[in-house]
Amino acid sequence: MRVRKKPGAYEALASIEEFFIEKPEVHKGAWQSVFGNNHPIYAEFGGGKGRFIVGMARKHPEINFIMADAVTEVALKAAELARESGLENVKIILFDLRHVLDIFAEGELDRIYLNFSDPWPKRRHYKRRLTYRGFLSNYKTVLKKDGWIHFKTDNRSLFEFSLNEFAELDLIMRKISLDLHKQDELDNVMTEYEEKFSSQGYPIFRVEVRFR
Repeated sequence: MRVRKKPGAYEALASIEEFFIEKPEVHKGAWQSVFGNNHPIYAEFGGGKGRFIVGMARKHPEINFIMADAVTEVALKAAELARESGLENVKIILFDLRHVLDIFAEGELDRIYLNFSDPWPKRRHYKRRLTYRGFLSNYKTVLKKDGWIHFKTDNRSLFEFSLNEFAELDLIMRKISLDLHKQDELDNVMTEYEEKFSSQGYPIFRVEVRFR
């Protein structure tokens, strides 16, 4: 996602202290203490402007939600939306997902969401896709043994690539959908991209996966 640089974006983000965690690495292994409870932790990697994570936090006050993104301006939009919501079970962090093992301890996350990740369509960039096996290996470390990854995209090529990666690693797959909005998905919260693409008639692909 190409985002226009905004002067002072990081300073504005850092000022939203109740929702933005400026140094997430210092909380590795202690994220429940950040929320002040022992509720499960669900994380969205590459979270866009925060509509999904705030929507999920509103629907599920019994869950702690973390949204991570590498783009300051995007994280700022999400933090602003979180602040407007007044919810206490959502936090925003800023970091490169290649360093996820520096942020979360082994088995610290109960679920991971990958929503409308950058498809990196050029073949030489396949290792940058968030469903590439290198990333998946790290997710396996930070997820609990029975933790699931929920993946949504509008990009058929990325979905096919991802299914092949999941199969190569012998992941358990369930709820595979080639057109999500034609099904009765009661707990679905749409992202900004999802609303845009589905309103234009594009199918939304979705699957849930778990390591054996």
